[in-house]
Amino acid sequence: MDTRAFKRSLHHSDRYNRRGFGLGDEVAGSLQTAYQSDLVASLRTNGYELRRGRLTVRLAEAFGFCWGVERAVAMAYETRRHYPSERIWITNEIIHNPSVNDHLRTMNVQFIPVEGGVKDFSEVEGGDVVILPAFGATVQEMQLLNERGCHIVDTTCPWVSKVWNTVEKHKKQAFTSIIHGKVKHEETLATSSFAGTYLVVLDLAEAQLVSDYILGKGSRESFMARFASACSPGFDPDRDLVRVGVANQTTMLKSETEDIGKLFERTMLQRYGPAELNDHFLAFNTICDATQERQDAMFALVDEPLDLMVVIGGYNSSNTTHLQEIAVSRGIRSFHIDTPERIGPGNRITHKPLGSDRELEEPFLPAGTIRVGITSGASTPDRIVEAVIERLIELSED
Repeated sequence: MDTRAFKRSLHHSDRYNRRGFGLGDEVAGSLQTAYQSDLVASLRTNGYELRRGRLTVRLAEAFGFCWGVERAVAMAYETRRHYPSERIWITNEIIHNPSVNDHLRTMNVQFIPVEGGVKDFSEVEGGDVVILPAFGATVQEMQLLNERGCHIVDTTCPWVSKVWNTVEKHKKQAFTSIIHGKVKHEETLATSSFAGTYLVVLDLAEAQLVSDYILGKGSRESFMARFASACSPGFDPDRDLVRVGVANQTTMLKSETEDIGKLFERTMLQRYGPAELNDHFLAFNTICDATQERQDAMFALVDEPLDLMVVIGGYNSSNTTHLQEIAVSRGIRSFHIDTPERIGPGNRITHKPLGSDRELEEPFLPAGTIRVGITSGASTPDRIVEAVIERLIELSED
């Protein structure tokens, strides 16, 4: 499929909208009531610190809703206002936050069901309105919806679209896109659908395996066994790792994405020499500013003396998980929760440690004075952060 030609035709369709409906003022009040917080606004203007008795709360200086998320949520609210009676669907969660998605359900916005990891579009009909979420949708999904005669409202974050443009450039120049991401994450699925030949690597360790293979180490059989579900159809490592470009899921750990890019640049330099480097490696710049800001703020926060860290965000939120990784890497007692209700009743917390299922910890807050760091993923509203702080205050007063 010529993805560039399809995008051009879609963007010129009168059933496609990526700019909203000019109803920002009409939905502003609803958004403020649902998501904003006077308490958090106060902390932002008072050094990101709050003290209540024995408790001190330290907020990261960049956290919560990013511009792309705010845009996506506002467009979803505008869509309901613009189409008051039509059936409205979202191809997945609008963002990875349960409270935001629950708000949309109360507005009679429906979510495409997923069966065994596959989305079921069977109930979507011509004339229905379908919202594409902030992390995008695959080319195949867009084509299906367009052919079915749906009205498409595209809230894809511009940073995600920038990555799509990058992998399309790789494809045009016959480079394989090596995508730093989670192979089943919606954003990576969408990005790979815009690529030509691609290979997804989860982390620096997997990237090192690919580098080793390029340099003649390891067997083809073991390589394909490892990456069979993370590459384009018909992928041939001997043919397709000769010319590579690097891209990324925008919510991955920034420093690791940079390290992966440097690794492949060194690898191709070693394999082909400086004179031919540009024929075998394409540089990249697809790191989201908001992701970078939140990770940088988290690194600054964990340098402070903290007794524990609370990271707030959806359990399937990649950018939130990476914030948690930063705290864990510093040896800080850290808790990832998706909603305020995970705290209590009593001095307990139900949280999700990295790489494992939710578990209950009791006691949660230690005795004596306590200093708690708080951050939240890019899909978490300030009102959720406020509710977590209020629960911490209540526990500290018991």
